[in-house]
Amino acid sequence: MDSVQDLLVALARRHAFADLEALTDDPEVAAVCEFGHRLLSLDAEDFAAEARRVPPALRRRARACTMPQTPREQPRGALESLRPAYGLLLEVIAIRWERRELSPMVAALHIASEYLPMLAFESVLGHAGDPVRWPAGLSSPGSRFGVIGDRECDHTKSEQSAANRTLRVAVEPAEGWRAYFDRQHSQVAGALATCVSDCRSPCTAMDWVAPGPREDLALRSRVALAFAETPLVRLRHAAPVGHGFGVPSPEEVLEAWERSRVLLAKNEVGGAAGREDGFPLPGLPSLFSAVAAAPVTVSTLLEDITVHLVGLLRSGGDGASGRTGVL
Repeated sequence: MDSVQDLLVALARRHAFADLEALTDDPEVAAVCEFGHRLLSLDAEDFAAEARRVPPALRRRARACTMPQTPREQPRGALESLRPAYGLLLEVIAIRWERRELSPMVAALHIASEYLPMLAFESVLGHAGDPVRWPAGLSSPGSRFGVIGDRECDHTKSEQSAANRTLRVAVEPAEGWRAYFDRQHSQVAGALATCVSDCRSPCTAMDWVAPGPREDLALRSRVALAFAETPLVRLRHAAPVGHGFGVPSPEEVLEAWERSRVLLAKNEVGGAAGREDGFPLPGLPSLFSAVAAAPVTVSTLLEDITVHLVGLLRSGGDGASGRTGVL
């Protein structure tokens, strides 16, 4: 490295936002670093409104990936569409792979698996599972969706509880709304997928979807449920950091993904995972797109944050880097 500035630029280009934040006393650079780090860590619930030093275009793109924090908040972010969020998840997975940070990579894959059924339902709902806009048909006469204790329903007790809550959470205060998304919304995603694809005693809960689209939705939902049971996603349970187990190696991750691709290739939707699309886990963006029935592309949000940071560092001269007293 020829200078401190070169070091900071190198950290930015590695998406090492936390390290860069620790090494700069420039408030604007630090704010953008915090913004990027929280996105990379998938810890970006309510920060976008606070990140005033971050360009508005980047903030808007980040907000599209996050859940609204109140029932009436506008815009609706990831409840309008999950595709931006899945694009970000793919970008995070690729960055973690490049840096060989495999534990957070596997955690990101687990998050993707939890909400994948909701990505499938977006095509028929017209939104991404917004509890404010659930179709009335979910609660139509004869529906067991959200009926706690109904023994004919294939949902688990926790899924029944989550389904019951989702039908009324829109009128709860903000604290209840956030608690629901922290603990129950992903279970609703799985419950919906079970309703349309795997229920042994169907009720009227899915009658609002026409037969043709319902057959297609059932296939995509079945693949979404299958993805959650693949060897790749199960790596998270095999490597719980802090519980005395090891983190999977890159070879183990690739081997688990290859076995997953074989298991998923039972139909044309799951077979999309077999495509060579240039992603570090080849076929993963293609699989998400097939489940969504719409293009899901790898985001460039974190890369664009890096580009902005490099511009700040380069233009700051002695400002951003020279004032750093730790080197």
